[in-house]
Amino acid sequence: MADSPVVGTAPPQPRRHETREAVLFGGVYGAVLASSMVAALTQYGRVTPAGRRYDAAWLLVTAFASALAHGYAHYIAERAPHRRWDVLRTLRDEWPLVTAVLPTVFVLAGAGWGWWPAKGLEYPAFALNIAILFSLGLVTARWAARRWPVAVLVGLGDALLGLIVVVANALIK
Repeated sequence: MADSPVVGTAPPQPRRHETREAVLFGGVYGAVLASSMVAALTQYGRVTPAGRRYDAAWLLVTAFASALAHGYAHYIAERAPHRRWDVLRTLRDEWPLVTAVLPTVFVLAGAGWGWWPAKGLEYPAFALNIAILFSLGLVTARWAARRWPVAVLVGLGDALLGLIVVVANALIK
């Protein structure tokens, strides 16, 4: 117990993020990340099936890197004494971010495998991610006991905010 701040007490537990919070944060972050990545990758003209497979792989690598960075930031920010495997648990909790980019990875990979045209794919991918943002906004509003009309407006507002963030990211790049 020499590591404990007070003799005879267990080290404090790091703050556990609620599953709902993690899913919502990861979902929003992942949808915006996926849209921004598709916009950036498409800007460089990869519209062949091989290029779209490459884009799908890079989006997945970027999602894992972002999840790793975010999980590591949580681990560092919570600077409490940690147990041996807490860092791995913190990183594991970032799964919603990676999961949220999978629909876009599927769209890109599907174009790479010839299931649909590889050109102009950024528009359906963009619409898919805006729909994800709308759905997350709708769900959170319903969880907060908002009535359906209000929940739909919240979902639309969240989708609009996501659209603004993605457009801003595209313009900056």
